Amino acid sequence: MTNGMHRRALLGSVLALGACAAVGPDPDALPTPAVPAGFAEGDGTATPAQAAFWSGYDDAALNRLIGQGMGQSFDIMAANERIRAAQADLAGRGVLASQVGGTSTVGRERAGGDGMGVSTSNSAALSASLVFDLFGGARRGREGARASLRSAQAEAQTVRLAWLAEVIAAYADARFHQQALALTRDTISAREATLEVTRNSQSVGIATDYDVAQTEALLQTARADLPNYEAQFNAQVYRLSTLLNTQAAPLMAQMRRGSAQLRTPPGPGTGVPADLLRSRPDIRVAQQDYAAALAAVGVATADLLPAISLTGTVTDQGGANAWGFGPGLSLPVLNQGALQATRSRRLSEARQAEIAWKSSIAGAVEDVQTAQSNLRRYRQRAATLEGAAASYDRAYRLARQNFEAGALALVDLLEADRSRASARLATAQARNAAAKEWATLQIATGAGSRQGG
Repeated sequence: MTNGMHRRALLGSVLALGACAAVGPDPDALPTPAVPAGFAEGDGTATPAQAAFWSGYDDAALNRLIGQGMGQSFDIMAANERIRAAQADLAGRGVLASQVGGTSTVGRERAGGDGMGVSTSNSAALSASLVFDLFGGARRGREGARASLRSAQAEAQTVRLAWLAEVIAAYADARFHQQALALTRDTISAREATLEVTRNSQSVGIATDYDVAQTEALLQTARADLPNYEAQFNAQVYRLSTLLNTQAAPLMAQMRRGSAQLRTPPGPGTGVPADLLRSRPDIRVAQQDYAAALAAVGVATADLLPAISLTGTVTDQGGANAWGFGPGLSLPVLNQGALQATRSRRLSEARQAEIAWKSSIAGAVEDVQTAQSNLRRYRQRAATLEGAAASYDRAYRLARQNFEAGALALVDLLEADRSRASARLATAQARNAAAKEWATLQIATGAGSRQGG
């Protein structure tokens, strides 16, 4: 058999070994996690996990702000850059590791002192090496890079959900404080009218100085609430400005034009816990991190085993050409202890990643159940307070009529006034809490995580 035939036979054997199955656990064959059959208070009604759920508020200003801010949020832009970095890492990984290098030198030398013995010499060399992936270490590395890319993509969706939650909460709170301002101004107007009637009564000897002082104190208390609500409104607009990456002044002018307080839309359906494995991006992040950790175990396992490489060199020196080509075998003998320790660490990291994956599933189920329970009860609270506010409003109107007719004491009118103002603000707060919890439940089910949602 000729040398060429020997080399071809050896190369064929190496390639056959390279086609063997990769060592270590398969990151694409993850176990099916255990999930509950249903949520504690769920009805199993399906929900569109990728819907632009915020349109359910039917608030044109909110829709516009989210549409504008989604493309310029710093958090979302940073998450997209992490995707590009992971894509670059994956693109740089191949099944075979190769290295090509070359050198070229030119020199002049003088042999004698008369300057006539100057000569020029040049040399060039080209070397290449190819390491075969006998046991799938490079393949596992590529699988790990692919899992990291998927993790980065899911993380971008997680960041998007967190951003949506903050934007909706800031917008809802801003509108609530606007509503509180409007209610407080209405209360101030009513108390100013009461104060005028009380002073008129005092002038004819019906009301006392104490009555006037009480009425003035109640009026000043309401006026003192205005700066607080204004400050809270401004703070939420500034928060929106940061989240949307936009200038505060034009946003402030836009928000001050006013809009109705967010109302809680109907629904949503929550589906079943198994849906979360697909719809919740944070679960997919943990899943892909687990896959990447398993791939790292395969890489560490392959590092314990022999490696075969093919190397070749071509040189040209002074017109004399030479070349060399042949296989090489490396055996990790002296560093086995360190390599074994690395593999043990990778195994532990994989187990930690598996625990984190399962924990993220349990946490997602908890998120949905808590938000579902809260939303149901916040709705009940808001509805009850709306009824109470309507009753207090009616009682105040009757008290005022009786007071102006002289059939009711001032102290009773002031008490009706306080109860009415408190009930109206409590109702606005309850509506705001229910509206925000509706978004919390939507996000807990993974709705709105995709850019196309």
